[in-house]
Amino acid sequence: MDKIQDAIAKARATRAQQPGATGSSAASKGNALWQALPSHTPSQRRLARNRIVAVETSRRATDFDVIRTRLLQQMQANNWKRVAITSPTAGCGKSTMVMNIAFSLARMEEHRTIVAEVDMRRPSLAKSLGLPNHHRFADVLAGHSPFEEHAARIGDNLVFTTNDGPVHASAELLQSARTGQTLDEIERLYAPTVMLFDTPPMMTGDDTMAFLSRVDCVLIIAAAEQSSIKQIDNCERDIASQTNVMGVILNKCRYIDPDKAYGYYG
Repeated sequence: MDKIQDAIAKARATRAQQPGATGSSAASKGNALWQALPSHTPSQRRLARNRIVAVETSRRATDFDVIRTRLLQQMQANNWKRVAITSPTAGCGKSTMVMNIAFSLARMEEHRTIVAEVDMRRPSLAKSLGLPNHHRFADVLAGHSPFEEHAARIGDNLVFTTNDGPVHASAELLQSARTGQTLDEIERLYAPTVMLFDTPPMMTGDDTMAFLSRVDCVLIIAAAEQSSIKQIDNCERDIASQTNVMGVILNKCRYIDPDKAYGYYG
């Protein structure tokens, strides 16, 4: 803990002395804080059991790598940094998609990714990755705890911040001014290239709608033979009223053209 607090104090002191610092100096500050975060190494067995296959370059990871590259291209073209990933309903595989995209991004050394779990009614990332069960990102957003006490670094350039259980009044928390300020502070201190947010399904409550103004764009995960065109259209319309729709990924396809190994349109 002392190491983390010292790194934060150093970064803040440097920022105070050079208020206009950007570029490589900002990245250097972010690196110091990044390396001070507690590290975690998930077991390969756990990852495989939870269908997280993009940790290493492989044929199974290829589809996620293509999604990663298209995501980065759109983000760079539009100067976006924050991406929410949602779905029309539960069971579309959005959280698995979040984790695989995150690990695919982590294989690119020049990118730093923070994955934040804001699906607070049914959090699942900590269990899937075997992360410490005392992490509670909701407390960070509410201003009750510092980010570094509820974050885990995997490798050098990937960080997850999760919740150990359901969060009461999550929609109210997600649309509070405090949440916006906290996210801005995390971004300023840690200087991530990408911030991925695992958000709840659009049609299960108002949590995601409450959070959309905090992100630059949204990626929708639809499930083949489950998500209807009407559901997808409704999600796109609601999202577009507040932020940018990056695209829709069709997940869980049983029959697929090998020349078109993933479904994506934007």
